[in-house]
Amino acid sequence: MRRPDAVPADDGDVLLYTPAEAARRLRVRESWLRKKAAAGQVPRTLLGKHLRFSEADLAAIVAASARAATGRRRRRNPASREGGRDLPRSPQRSVHAHRDDHPSDGSSPWHG
Repeated sequence: MRRPDAVPADDGDVLLYTPAEAARRLRVRESWLRKKAAAGQVPRTLLGKHLRFSEADLAAIVAASARAATGRRRRRNPASREGGRDLPRSPQRSVHAHRDDHPSDGSSPWHG
C-alpha cells in the first residue's frame, strides 16, 4: 500500500501530505495518525525517514475505518444479567462518623 513514487503533479497539486496536513484532511488528531502509522495500522508512504500520506493512503484509511450505522444500542438491564440481583444488597453505610459512635479515650483512630 505504499507509494514511494508519488510526487507533486505538474499542475501544482500535492500528492503527498505531511502528517499534520493528512490529519487535517481526515479531521483527526495528528498524534493519532502518527501512532497508527508507526504501528503499521494505516497505509503510509515513507520518503527516507519522512512520513507522508498519499491520496490513496488517505482513501484507504477512510475506507478501512468506515463502519455501517448500527442505530442506538439498547441499554442493558443489570438485573437481567445472570446472577444480577439474586444476592441481597449490602447495607448502606453513612460516610459521616458521629462523635457518639467512637470512644473518646483515644483508642479510636478517628480524630475529632
